[in-house]
Amino acid sequence: MTRVLATATTALATFAGLAALVGTRSWRCALRVLLDLLTAAGLLRLAVDQGWAELAAAAAIVLLRRLLWAALTGAAPPRLSAASSGQEDHHLPLR
Repeated sequence: MTRVLATATTALATFAGLAALVGTRSWRCALRVLLDLLTAAGLLRLAVDQGWAELAAAAAIVLLRRLLWAALTGAAPPRLSAASSGQEDHHLPLR
């Protein structure tokens, strides 16, 4: 059942990406929708086949998504946590 859901999510990701492109006329928005839904499909597949190869494939999909989005937006990929930078963020104002 979950395998069918993962395959359907992959197919619907393409249609959702095209719908976002037509609706917003923004290829970046459409790409973001497509990449997010393909990530969801990869995680659904991981739920079905729980092996090292599937885990590596899911990790590769997430990494590729983050790197591709960072390259397209011209921004650095987000850090995993503020604590990992060695800097404290206590001086930042609240929004």
